[in-house]
Amino acid sequence: MNMTDRSSRNGAIDMLRGLVMFLMVAVNDFWTVLDVPHSLEHFATYEDGMGLSDIVFPMFLFAMGLSVPYAIERRHARGFSVESTLGHIFSRTLALLLMGTFIVNAEGEIAPLPGYNKGVYWMLMLAGFFLVWNQYPRNFRAKPWLRGLGTAILLFLAVTFRSPEGELFRAQWWGILGQIGWMYLFTAVAYLLTRERPWVLALLWGAFVLVNILTVPLREGQALLPGAHLIADFPEALHLGNGHSIIMALGGALTTLGFWRVASWKEGRKAAAGFGAALFLLLLGMISHRFWIVSKNLGTLPWCLFVSALSVAAFTVLRLLEVHGWVRWFAPLRPAGTATLTVYMVPYLFYSFWVFLSPSIPAWLSGWTGVGKCFLFSLACIGTAALLERLHVKLKI
Repeated sequence: MNMTDRSSRNGAIDMLRGLVMFLMVAVNDFWTVLDVPHSLEHFATYEDGMGLSDIVFPMFLFAMGLSVPYAIERRHARGFSVESTLGHIFSRTLALLLMGTFIVNAEGEIAPLPGYNKGVYWMLMLAGFFLVWNQYPRNFRAKPWLRGLGTAILLFLAVTFRSPEGELFRAQWWGILGQIGWMYLFTAVAYLLTRERPWVLALLWGAFVLVNILTVPLREGQALLPGAHLIADFPEALHLGNGHSIIMALGGALTTLGFWRVASWKEGRKAAAGFGAALFLLLLGMISHRFWIVSKNLGTLPWCLFVSALSVAAFTVLRLLEVHGWVRWFAPLRPAGTATLTVYMVPYLFYSFWVFLSPSIPAWLSGWTGVGKCFLFSLACIGTAALLERLHVKLKI
């Protein structure tokens, strides 16, 4: 595969990202319905297994990792320097961290002030995000003024925010977007520094698998290397925890590198390699399951490997569909793959009205009927993002 191919857009990645975002918006909406089937919810920390909600976020990290090599090679093909690309990586990370922090602060309750509740906060937050990070048309003269207004709105929220306990605006666990930001930062910098030595990236993936093995409690309840020590503290200082999230992100990047390596193979042989890799990860997951439970909250190795196997298999299937031109089914979901951040933000617009209306959840909106409503809601959010894009409103960091 030549450099032009490496810097071009991969439709299978867009489809995977779009499908995962569609699922993410749906499962994040489960709180608005009753009696969601357990198989679709998050499993408890020490419950050996995983539901749909435990799969979605790590698969998004995997899809993010898939796209990192393409994005960096695209900048390289356009002549951007390493320093410029590093600056771009840091600015994107900062944007994700800031957005995640604003969202996390409003996950709980907000101290009641006249005319200022969670619904108002969410609306102002969205206004600030879109004013600052909108993809404005070229030579749009009002862009500096609108970005300045957005910055002022976000500063206002940060200064005036108070929790019911009187706590100030602060960074807590960074939120989903913040987690994506930290994983993106590490994956992108690691790939940028090892472009000519992909084996180093594989060693990094293996190193974090080892960190996970040593620090996550076994079935018996104690880790192989318990207590405070450098092996646990160093990844934690880099916001990588016990390594489970970065295993997903680096796994995606390595999958792209593997795809490039076999680019000259026939499609059938490439598909066999993809399914073979997924099967290998599945078998490793089954072996590791003898020692650790499957737990998203603990970030156990079987959970990492099972989701990685599913991600590789899904990417391989979508790649086959792309090669054969069977992609028309994806048209309604396409904005979720190409305007992903916008789709992620749209639900907060609808939830703002939910806060104002304070509706009660009807009893019939439960079980699979409620789940169906959540998936329809996700489609509505994707459609709203498509409409906004036509109006030149699209988040781009």
